[in-house]
Amino acid sequence: MLLELNQLVIQPGQQLLLKDVSWQMYEDILEELGEKRAARVNYSQGLLEIITPLPEHEFDKEIIGDLVKALLEELNIEFVPLGFTTYKNKQMSGGLKADQCFYIQNEPAIRGKKRIDLTIDPPPDLALEIDITSRTRLNNYEALGVPELWRYNGQSLEIIVLESGKYVKSNISRNFPSLPLVDVIPQYVERSMIEGRNVTIKAFRSWVKSQTKK
Repeated sequence: MLLELNQLVIQPGQQLLLKDVSWQMYEDILEELGEKRAARVNYSQGLLEIITPLPEHEFDKEIIGDLVKALLEELNIEFVPLGFTTYKNKQMSGGLKADQCFYIQNEPAIRGKKRIDLTIDPPPDLALEIDITSRTRLNNYEALGVPELWRYNGQSLEIIVLESGKYVKSNISRNFPSLPLVDVIPQYVERSMIEGRNVTIKAFRSWVKSQTKK
């Protein structure tokens, strides 16, 4: 007897792993769930992962995403934010749905496009994962060639960058090499929980301006 997806109940903060899943099965699951699904679906080499995020996961995702947008705006850098977009490549047998992602250096290559095809388009320059529900599987991002990944666990930010096809930890963002974001981003996330989102974003913009004047 085969289970239907609508029979599965995954509580917030829980993770479901399915092995020996074919690419076509993965495609069928994505189609059945729809692009606006709340659950995140990742796929790598036959392993399918379905995660239902916690409320605190969503808060951290949004505030850090807003901080990155404010940073890019203050630095006058064109970008395209593609938050909860599914990226997949059949040849690499990988697919994922990032919490937040940004085209920065590669923004001109995808400007105006309504759909991204990783067989011809570049991957996002920066992806963000909130690792509260589970630890992000790096092989998915490595397979898709995402140059920089941020992982936030609710307290600290980890920056990892792609070198020779593998991720290595870095204290510096390749997209923002002159700023100490590993230390600063968690401080502003914490501040937002005390002072509110708008006050925090304004304060962060002021900080960015002060850094660019040095």
